[in-house]
Amino acid sequence: MIRTLLLLSIVLFWGCGETEPRKPIQVKSGSFYENSIERSKKLLQQEEQLILAFIQRDSMNSYSISNNGFWYKFETKNETSDYELKTDDEVLLTYTLMSFNNDTLYSSDNIGIVQHAIDKSQLFPGLRNAVKLLKEGEKATFLFPSSQAYGYKGDDNKIGPKTPIISSLELLKILNKKDSLN
Repeated sequence: MIRTLLLLSIVLFWGCGETEPRKPIQVKSGSFYENSIERSKKLLQQEEQLILAFIQRDSMNSYSISNNGFWYKFETKNETSDYELKTDDEVLLTYTLMSFNNDTLYSSDNIGIVQHAIDKSQLFPGLRNAVKLLKEGEKATFLFPSSQAYGYKGDDNKIGPKTPIISSLELLKILNKKDSLN
């Protein structure tokens, strides 16, 4: 009996020692992220070359580059309005989406009239920023690299992954002007 208690005490004493954490099998470095950044830069460079070639072929029009990394040209200008859209303004707009092969992916008839709250709606990033460049009644064509469009995923329908797109966007009406002192 004493031997059993002694043996049990030794086992308990031995088992109560500090546990050592397991070491990771594989140490990860930042190389995955570095490679991803390099792939993204290379893709953007290729898409920019495609866009610039498109602009060069459309020599009758003058394109501007936005601060957000897409190009645009105005089709219809509103010279009388000086109101600039602000966050939470609500607008009605229509747009089409086309490929750089001039295939219509989504027409404005398919999409319909969209009610959009500035900086709040579920439009893709480029379109959210593009609408802020327009005034009521203006129409413009925008050239978006895939990073400003549907990115690495596409839209799971007609727009594939890593696809730059062209959009013709018209701001029909400003429904609700929010003052900047909200």
